[in-house]
Amino acid sequence: MLSQPHFEPPAAFTDPHEALARVQHIHAAGLAHLRQGLRAFADTPVADLAPGARVRACYPFVRLTTAHRHHAASGLAYGFVAQAGRYETTLTSPDLFARYYLEQFRLLLANHGTALEVGTSHQPIPLPFSFAEDDNFEGRLSPAHRQRLPEVFDLPDLMAMDDRIANGTHQVQPGEPAPLALFTAPRVDYSLHRLRHYTGTSPTHFQNFVLFTNYQFYIDEFIALGLKEMGNPASGYSAFVQPGNVVARRAGLPPAPGDDKGAAPPRPPQMPAYHLMREDRSGISFVNIGVGPSNAKTITDHIAVLRPHAWIMVGHCAGLRNSQQLGDYVLAHGYVREDHVLDEDLPPWIPVPALAEVQIALQQAVADVTGLPGDELKRVLRTGTVATTDNRNWELLGAGSPQRRFSQSRAIALDMESATVAANGLRFRVPYGTLLCVSDKPLHGEIKLPGMANHFYRERVSQHLLIGIRAIERLRENGLDQLHSRKLRSFAEVAFQ
Repeated sequence: MLSQPHFEPPAAFTDPHEALARVQHIHAAGLAHLRQGLRAFADTPVADLAPGARVRACYPFVRLTTAHRHHAASGLAYGFVAQAGRYETTLTSPDLFARYYLEQFRLLLANHGTALEVGTSHQPIPLPFSFAEDDNFEGRLSPAHRQRLPEVFDLPDLMAMDDRIANGTHQVQPGEPAPLALFTAPRVDYSLHRLRHYTGTSPTHFQNFVLFTNYQFYIDEFIALGLKEMGNPASGYSAFVQPGNVVARRAGLPPAPGDDKGAAPPRPPQMPAYHLMREDRSGISFVNIGVGPSNAKTITDHIAVLRPHAWIMVGHCAGLRNSQQLGDYVLAHGYVREDHVLDEDLPPWIPVPALAEVQIALQQAVADVTGLPGDELKRVLRTGTVATTDNRNWELLGAGSPQRRFSQSRAIALDMESATVAANGLRFRVPYGTLLCVSDKPLHGEIKLPGMANHFYRERVSQHLLIGIRAIERLRENGLDQLHSRKLRSFAEVAFQ
């Protein structure tokens, strides 16, 4: 016997707000049904559970059916399908994604002149994805109940949450609709839960512009800057959030519901995130990804489902040229990918190009913050190829490889994260950029010693962070229509951003 909420058949909508309201209704009803089902399951002795009984709720979906090929207007990067046909995607967390879904619905309706269909899909909502962030559903179950759980409820199925659409390897079967979005609802829900775990903050706090760093010193400066902004009643930022969902509101703003639930975690999360928030979500999220390409891939895999407008790496690197000085900046215009963590998802032969909109914003931000004119700016800012390696002790391999390969590539700097962040930006259609700061020159005998490092940190970290923030401000000021271009889109692309 299957217990499920009322099935909503596909209904046509020409108003994006009405379409979103139907999505929200279906999703909320599904979550309520699963939560009630679990309460009843937990309250029933195992011996009294009805054999064969199942509790299920399914995600909402949106469908576009068009008989006409769309010819994209100049500069339009998303919001349309290129070929006639039937397209669908499942949807989740419509309150969190309300602004995003409305924009996608609006563009599809405007570009195709046909209604969107919204209804209940046949994709089950896994039980763990149905509960609130602070609800530990397993804690109220006995061992016997936990053992019976898969017999009654749907649990996460990794086969329903892979990245074949984003990777360009998804094959549409005969009679099957083509995808409308890069991520299915289960894939999005999986990443939302992973983000809470890795960053120590709720996905609801993430902003549409993201900075990554590989050193805590940058985070310390960001915390000081965020708290200072909150003391300024005229600040354009409305709140500052730290791990544990500890929220500080801008001076003069009242607390929001849920602010009192925040508490600093007993130990730092693996990749802590901090959020300088704006009312329209165009603020800045800053994540310390730590050291290594594995962390860089992990966090960008999950942040990508939030569909940010851009992410930028600001961190330290090894300078590879004798002409560089400690504290010089490196603006990456190309990457040598020796990180290897993305080889199966994005083969190394695929180029990761520089994006003009981000490059210009970063270069102008360096000029804005340093105040240096052209010739003097060139002495502290160098544009070139950045090599990313998965071997922290690459210097100990001797004078042959990989130094020879780095030299052949004309690389001017080396780190362990930047190419991974940029490559995942290309893979997930998120505009990306890299601005690094030279902290050592191991090939030239200038290794990172405590005294030198401390001096370097005092001199450069604050300025470097301000440059990253200024670059995001410039991207925001320039407008999203300039930032999102067809450079990151394939010739067989999904319609959603």
